Formats: sequence, structure tokens, C-alpha cells
Amino acid sequence: MAEKPADLTGVRDAVEWRISDSPVAYPDALSFMEERVEAIHKEAAPETVWLLEHPPLYTAGTSADEAELLDPDRFPVYQTGRGGRYTYHGPGQRIAYVMVDLTKRGNDVRAFVKNLEQWVIRALARFNVTAESRDDRVGIWVRRGAPGNPVSREDKIAAIGVRVRHWVTYHGIAINLEPELEHFSGIVPCGIAEHG
Repeated sequence: MAEKPADLTGVRDAVEWRISDSPVAYPDALSFMEERVEAIHKEAAPETVWLLEHPPLYTAGTSADEAELLDPDRFPVYQTGRGGRYTYHGPGQRIAYVMVDLTKRGNDVRAFVKNLEQWVIRALARFNVTAESRDDRVGIWVRRGAPGNPVSREDKIAAIGVRVRHWVTYHGIAINLEPELEHFSGIVPCGIAEHG
């Protein structure tokens, strides 16, 4: 079955793309997203995709289990209303905060998340990275091992956690390009201990 292309540009004429070249503090990013969501809802601002990086920190989604925060003093920890569990953000990781109006896309949050997954898979393919989604867990995965050899492990290359207010999405995607892997040891990333 062929995958349906992700439609992140949607019905409106333009999506504003913002790119921050230096790390953005998480509280500043959250404040911007909350203000932009309200403005999009009121049709006072364009839908927005914001590419950025954060200084090292952990975020806790709505399903976070405190037992999965293994080192609470290592980095700042922010409670957030997005879906998911604990996630690390920091240098070497590209964040894409996606603020779009789902009323223009069928009011389907699950389809939106699947579209985000396909968007990331296609973007990584342009860099010759073979990535896949999984039916039983959200995110994007790469297989570890040499071609032709049995694969004993897969690693999560991208996490996805969204929140929806007034049918406008925010939060989004964290793609691990070249993060300091040791920084993930302070949490059980996304509540998944058996995969990277």
C-alpha cells in the first residue's frame, strides 16, 4: 500500500518557515508557540513551522512516568502538555515545531502524526538515511547493522509529540542528527528502554 504524501502546507496559501540559528530557551519557544496557536486560531497569523535547537534539557509529556526521570538534577526539566513521555532536547538535535490548523486537514490528529512521520522519513531519505515508522509506537526508527546481516537493534532517530488547542497543533518533531548520546542517559527516552 503506497503511503499518502504528507500535506503540511495544507489549504492556506503559505506556511511561515522560521529558522533559528542559535539555541532557543524552552520557555521562550513555548511562549511563542502558545501565542502563535491563538493567533492562527483567530486567523491573525500564518501557520508556522519553526526549526530550532534547544540547550540541553528534558521535557515531560502528559504520559511521563516520574520513575523514567533517572537523573532529575542533570538538566532543567519542563512539564509540557504535549503527548508522550520524557524527551531530551539539546545540541545536535533539530526541532521542528509545527503549528497548523487541523480544521483545514480533516480534524484528524492521528493522521496528522502519521503525516509528520512520513514527512521525516522522506526528508531523511534525501540524505540517504533509510528510516521507518512503527505501527505500535510513535516516532521514526533506523535499523542498526550492515546490509545483508541480521539486524539486532533499531534506534529512534526522531521523536514526535504534539498538542492541539482549538484544533491548532503545536510542539512537533525532534530529529537526532548528532546529539551527545550520553545526555539521553538521564531519562528513559519516550518510555522505551529496549530501543535507542
